[in-house]
Amino acid sequence: MNEMKSPPVGAREVRQARATLNRYREGKANLERRVVENAQWYKLRHWECMRGHGSNQVEPSSGWLFNAIASKHADVMDNFPSPNVLPREEDDRAEAKLLGQILPVVLEQSEFEQVYDEVNDSKLKYGTGIYGVFWDAGSLNGLGDVTIRKVDILNLFWESGIGDIQNSANVFHVELQSNQSLVARYPFLKDKLGTPEELGSRYLYDDRVDTSGKTAVVDWYYKREQGGRQVLHYCKFVNDTVLFATENQQEYAQRGWYDHGLYPFVFDPLFRTEGTPCGFGYIDVAKSAQEYIDRGNQAILMNLLVNARPRHFIRSDGSVNEAEYGDLSRDFVHVEGGLGQDSILPIQSTGLSPVYLSVLNSKVDELKEVTGNRDISTGGTSSGVTAASAIAAMQEAGSKLSRDSNRAAYRAFRKICLMVIELIRQFYGLPRCFRIVGAGGTEEFVRYSSQGIQGTEDALTGLTRVPLFDISVSAQKQSAYSRMSQNEMALQFYSAGFFDPRNAQQALACMDMMDFDRKDMIMQRIARNAHCLLYTSDAADEGR
Repeated sequence: MNEMKSPPVGAREVRQARATLNRYREGKANLERRVVENAQWYKLRHWECMRGHGSNQVEPSSGWLFNAIASKHADVMDNFPSPNVLPREEDDRAEAKLLGQILPVVLEQSEFEQVYDEVNDSKLKYGTGIYGVFWDAGSLNGLGDVTIRKVDILNLFWESGIGDIQNSANVFHVELQSNQSLVARYPFLKDKLGTPEELGSRYLYDDRVDTSGKTAVVDWYYKREQGGRQVLHYCKFVNDTVLFATENQQEYAQRGWYDHGLYPFVFDPLFRTEGTPCGFGYIDVAKSAQEYIDRGNQAILMNLLVNARPRHFIRSDGSVNEAEYGDLSRDFVHVEGGLGQDSILPIQSTGLSPVYLSVLNSKVDELKEVTGNRDISTGGTSSGVTAASAIAAMQEAGSKLSRDSNRAAYRAFRKICLMVIELIRQFYGLPRCFRIVGAGGTEEFVRYSSQGIQGTEDALTGLTRVPLFDISVSAQKQSAYSRMSQNEMALQFYSAGFFDPRNAQQALACMDMMDFDRKDMIMQRIARNAHCLLYTSDAADEGR
């Protein structure tokens, strides 16, 4: 009898992968500890980090650091990215135009704006935001579609010491799932699921989180050299049981999971550090200043309470009825014997020097400086500036940190868009319909499949040519002050006579030295008006 051949990925390989996962977890312990602590700082629970439990002192929690993060997050959402697909070759111009119309729809259907919001929230708090770009075969009633999700940094594990996630030998994503749903989907798991194994750190939740009846499901991504190229393989397992493995499937054994061969995770760090794909955030930068602000407030408030409630020295032989003396509702206090001047003496407290308040305010200014959250960045000004264009100019000068962070976010967004295009190339075999909203609110319905971006074999060389594209990113939204400044600029152009066709040459020469949004469109409009005036003048001369 022939022995049944064991699959390439079985219980032994899973146990080896789990041992690798545990090593990755140990190498990530310091990062996880910092992330959990930063979550407490963000929730204004940092006194729990600064002291032990059981303190009965005054513990004020001011929101200076929280306000800085909220302001940065508002800057991020004011500059939400929009993709523009560019061809690398002339023959691909038509496909690039179609993809440029379809890609924003795919992102919208995946609720990317919500994901972008959540990832940048994590980026500002913990120093790193992580996107997951996957193919969801079960969506659209089995047709499947691209899905983009936020990935919790505590649930992802990679090789220690690498700066790019794509250089990791393995990547693991761990998530607790209900035993009931797992058995419903994989009936062979019945009686194989037990108490969940804690594979990572957990946030300190306000509510009690019940993990009984749940099991850790591990998504294991790894790369293999096959046919001179790197192939991405994927395995899902629970405990020592394999739920799915691409190497065990004939259709994926040579091809791999995703044709692009990349781990489906995109990291967006805020401030980079060596030896890790993660960075550190504004809480790491400014929590020292925030700590001293709150400790200073604590000292001031404690001094306030001491001075606001008088305390007294009472001699033990003074024979004063302390209960009656402490009861402010009593008009009379009984004493025994003579009452001397030193029987009851008020405790003299020393008020705080104004220098302490000055130091406290300097710490507030320090926090604003190190986070780049100056007053003008949030729309405030102490110099009486009220013009929208002037405020916008001052905000632009004071928001260099936000612009730098946004450019990094755009680089991550570019990688996401390229991954989405590759998933469209691999999985959009059947045509599907997209509603495209054009300029002026016009609607157009487009049917699209991946046929136009599949590779074609060159008759001379025998090589396969695959259409490739570049992504340029622009801000889809702008701040209110930016829009107001542009409106003011338009009124200034009108007042200066730029839109008078008789001044077209001077206006075009002036605008050629300027730089602002939609400059080309305005210059074309002015040139068109000048041409219309010239045509009208010629027609009038011919009429005479």
